[in-house]
Amino acid sequence: MKVDYLVVGSGLSGAIFAREATRRGKRCMVIEKREQAGGNIRCETREGINVHLYGAHIFHTSQQEVWDYVNRLTPFNHFINSPLAYYRGRLFNLPFNMNTFYQLWGCITPDEARAEIARQVEEATVSRAPTNLEEQALALCGKDIYLHLIKGYTEKQWGREATALPPEIIRRVPLRFTFDNNYFNDTCQGIPVGGYNRLMEKLLEGIEVRLACDFFDDRPYFESIADKILYTGRVDDFFNRSLGTLEYRSLHFDHQLLEQADFQGNAVVNYTERAVPYTRIIEHKHFEFGTQPHTVITREYPDEYSRDHEPYYPVNDARNEALLARYRELAATRDRVIFRGRLAEYKYHDMDDTVASILQLIKTEFHEDNEQP
Repeated sequence: MKVDYLVVGSGLSGAIFAREATRRGKRCMVIEKREQAGGNIRCETREGINVHLYGAHIFHTSQQEVWDYVNRLTPFNHFINSPLAYYRGRLFNLPFNMNTFYQLWGCITPDEARAEIARQVEEATVSRAPTNLEEQALALCGKDIYLHLIKGYTEKQWGREATALPPEIIRRVPLRFTFDNNYFNDTCQGIPVGGYNRLMEKLLEGIEVRLACDFFDDRPYFESIADKILYTGRVDDFFNRSLGTLEYRSLHFDHQLLEQADFQGNAVVNYTERAVPYTRIIEHKHFEFGTQPHTVITREYPDEYSRDHEPYYPVNDARNEALLARYRELAATRDRVIFRGRLAEYKYHDMDDTVASILQLIKTEFHEDNEQP
């Protein structure tokens, strides 16, 4: 059986491409090595609560075309992400805003907060060219924000001391001088009503999807049946890691059903102390304003990456960026293969950027530059 496009991976990139190519009369097959489709936005319903199995996914965008596209498939609710940070028994609002500055210093006006930050930055006496993440953060926001809300969380996330991390990881510290706890600046934000599985089901409706099917288990066969391949897996895996292995950080999740109506009163609470092993607790019912008599929480633990772990965050240091450039050169020689998605591009993508990227790819692939998919 021949297909026009073999799509390797059933996450957001693969599912959107398969849907749009199918709509244009192309025959697509999607193969997925997991037992379920949906990639990392896959949910599982537990006692009526949609649990984000692979971490919190909050859709946000200022790209109206992207927002209209996903809402045509399934309606989104009006969830607004307003996370909290827990540090040594105290709660702070995120992102860093006037509520945070009041909680830290009692500042009640923007001028007071700006003056305190400027005082702490000057007191830090960091050189004009910070050599590590700690120096960079101190130069941007001073010691209190750094020690309370950045240092421990970042060290857990990357598994290294802040003084051993490159300054480029924190290019800026978003400081907002308003009493606004909305984490994102985007104009549109929400969660699919009924969970992300509804979105993925609409995207893959009527398309052949083979689950528990690994491309590399029978690569010659899969390459033989397709005119072209959309590949969303690890780019170094595609080339048998012939040039070397790209590095990742991983996560693991501890999901827990609790016989109580509410655990923390918020969807996301970050834990910024280094001594606390997890980086955040997610309470899933709050994404959809649930009123169930019980709740499900997930503790999210940073982890070293190994072959039996999921790769989540690329380690974008000089060594990996140089290696990625060489893999990109190899990828450019494969006329029949399109590399897209966070693993194939070795880049952490927000969901709206993923959607926009695939919609643009569709326009290019099908010569529709002046048309809207």
